Amino acid sequence: MHHLLLALGAMFFQQTFVALGRALPAVIAPAIIEDLRLDPAWIGVYFGLMALAALVSQLGCGSFIVRHGAFRVSQIALVLLGAGTALAALGTPLPLILSAIIGGGGGAVSTPASSHLLSRVTSPRYLPLVFSIKQTAVPAGLLLAGLFGPPLTEWMGWRATMLIAAAACMVLVLVLQPMRRTFDTDRVPTRSFRFSDFKSTLSLVLGTRRLRALSFACLAFNGVQAVMTAYFVIYLTTIGYTPVAAGFLFSVAVAVAVPGRILWGWIGSSYVSPRLMMAGLALGMAGSAVLLALCDASWPPLLVGLVACMLSATALSWHGILLAETARAAPEDMRGGVTGGVLSFGQVGALALPLIYSGFLEQTGSYGIGFIVCGVPALLVGIQLLRR
Repeated sequence: MHHLLLALGAMFFQQTFVALGRALPAVIAPAIIEDLRLDPAWIGVYFGLMALAALVSQLGCGSFIVRHGAFRVSQIALVLLGAGTALAALGTPLPLILSAIIGGGGGAVSTPASSHLLSRVTSPRYLPLVFSIKQTAVPAGLLLAGLFGPPLTEWMGWRATMLIAAAACMVLVLVLQPMRRTFDTDRVPTRSFRFSDFKSTLSLVLGTRRLRALSFACLAFNGVQAVMTAYFVIYLTTIGYTPVAAGFLFSVAVAVAVPGRILWGWIGSSYVSPRLMMAGLALGMAGSAVLLALCDASWPPLLVGLVACMLSATALSWHGILLAETARAAPEDMRGGVTGGVLSFGQVGALALPLIYSGFLEQTGSYGIGFIVCGVPALLVGIQLLRR
C-alpha cells in the first residue's frame, strides 16, 4: 500500500505538470496570436504537430520503458516538455515548430510510463479507480493553466509565462529523483530499441479485438478533448468574453473533470461494466459538443458554464476507464508499450480533429460547425459500444 500511494502521488504530479505545459499555449493563445499576428486557425496546426509527434513517440516508447524504467521515462518526459515549452517563448516559426514536436512527443510518453508503473503495484480489480485518480492530474493541470496562465500573461507577458512553466517541469524532475531506485527495479538494461517495435506494437493492438475497439474509442475521445482544449478559450472571446474571464470559465469547467474521473472510475470498478461506462461518456461528449456549438453572446454565463461542465465531465473524464481496460487486455510485460500503442490512435484523433476544425473555421468562419463535426466520431463510437 505504501508503494502504491507513493507511486500514485509521483505520477499524479508528473502528469499534472505535463498537462499544464501542453495546454498552456491554448489557454494564452489570444495573447500569442495578437503578438505574433497569427491566424487563429494556426493554433490547430500547432496542436496537430504536437499530436503527430506524440503518435510516433507513444507507438515506439515500449522498449525505452523496459530498458530505462517507467519512472526514468517519466522524468525524461518532463525534461523534453520543459525544453519544448521554453523554445516556444522565442516566438519565431522554427522554434514554434520544434516546440510542438519536442514538447508534444516528449510529454506524450508520460501516460504509458505511468500506466506501466501503476499496473505493477495495483490490484487488477481496482485499476479503473487508481487510473482514474491518477488521470485527475490532467484536469488539475488544465485548471492550473486556466487559473494562472492569463493573469501571468497580462502581468509578465506570454513569453515569461511559458518560461515559468518550463522551469517548473525541470524542478519537478529533481524532486522525483530520489524515488527512482524504488520504482525502476524491473527495468531490463539489455533491452534495445528496434524500429520493428513500431510494427509489433501496432500489430498487437490491431490484432486483438478488445484493444482494437479501445484504440478507436481513444481516437474519437482524444480528438474531442484536443479540440476543446485548443479552441474553447478563443471561442469564448469571439462571443464577448475577455481572455481572463474565458480562462476562468475554462478552469471552472475543467475542475468538474477531477471528481468526474474519480466517480466514473469508482462506478466502472464496482457497478457498471467499463464498456457501458465508455458508451455513456461517448454519447455525452457528442451531445455536449453540439450544445457548445449553439452558445452565443445572448446566452447567460451560467448556462455557458453548465454546457462547458457537461463537456468537461465527458470529454475530459474518460481516461481512467480506457487506460485500465487497456492495461487489463495487454500482456503483463508489455503494458507500457501497448498503452502507448492504444494512445497513439488517440493522437491520430488529436492530430486530425483540430486540423479538421481549423479547415471548417477557415472556410466558414464559424466556430460552432467545427464542434459539431468533431463530435460525430464520439457519437459513432458510443453507438458501436452499445451494440457490442
